[in-house]
Amino acid sequence: MSIITRSIVNADREARYLNPGELQAIRGFFEEGRSRLRIAMMLSANERKIVDQGTQRFWERCPVTPSNSGNPRFRESCMRDQLWYVRLVTYSVIAGDTELIREVGTKGAKEMYNSLGVPIRNVAECMRCLKEVALDFLPLDDANEVAPYFDDLIQAFIP
Repeated sequence: MSIITRSIVNADREARYLNPGELQAIRGFFEEGRSRLRIAMMLSANERKIVDQGTQRFWERCPVTPSNSGNPRFRESCMRDQLWYVRLVTYSVIAGDTELIREVGTKGAKEMYNSLGVPIRNVAECMRCLKEVALDFLPLDDANEVAPYFDDLIQAFIP
């Protein structure tokens, strides 16, 4: 839940106006908005490169894995998932909140990957590779801003 939604929900639940601290937090959110949008645009513009390079890095670390089995259909679905996770990080950066990662992107994902025979530790390692490559596309300050979003994603897949 974004800081705006959280502040409004809390104030409404208590039947009150937003307090000065909440208003200041919302102001800060808007002031940082340009930075979040710039980062999101960089990630969006490079998502295919991030996934392609992240996949290659992952296969170097984990050469024996279902996504590298030679089955093109399985490979395509794995890369589609990776694109989804980069997009999810991008959405979360814009919102300034990791709730999307936990509530939308990873809820039930372990069970799904287990049912498909995909080792969960491999999914976590793949997300680590995506993070490393994505951060290489960003200036240091932006990379420091994005890293915690990928860390939440990785943490969701650590067995």
